[in-house]
Amino acid sequence: MDVPHEAVLLRVFTSTADRCGLEPLYLAIVARARAQHLAGATVLRGPLGFGRSAQVHESHLWPPAQDLPVVIEIVDSEEKITGFLPVLDEMMESGLVTMERAQVLQYGRSRMGLMARLRRQLHLHPAPSPATGAAPPA
Repeated sequence: MDVPHEAVLLRVFTSTADRCGLEPLYLAIVARARAQHLAGATVLRGPLGFGRSAQVHESHLWPPAQDLPVVIEIVDSEEKITGFLPVLDEMMESGLVTMERAQVLQYGRSRMGLMARLRRQLHLHPAPSPATGAAPPA
């Protein structure tokens, strides 16, 4: 997908316990973002957090925590993010949603870029000669 250099970062703060129907909310949001051809989404699970209720949600070894904080980050053009907000509003009962401008420096990596970097690296550090074991003169 093509991501514009000037983009918007959408963050959704929720928890693993929040649902959209029977599905975890964070999975449903990522699925809908993908269906709407947004550039990408990342889900980050936090070990500790609290929200409006001020109840602390934290990870425990035993019993395993069922309500951990989750942040979903989505980056795309302002137009596509704004178009996704009504979808998000339908899916969420509560949570925090933020938007901020973002400058995209790189998205993906082309194979040609990798090959060019390898060639440049090999040119700067020539391989030893098989006959002498010494690097050729620069």
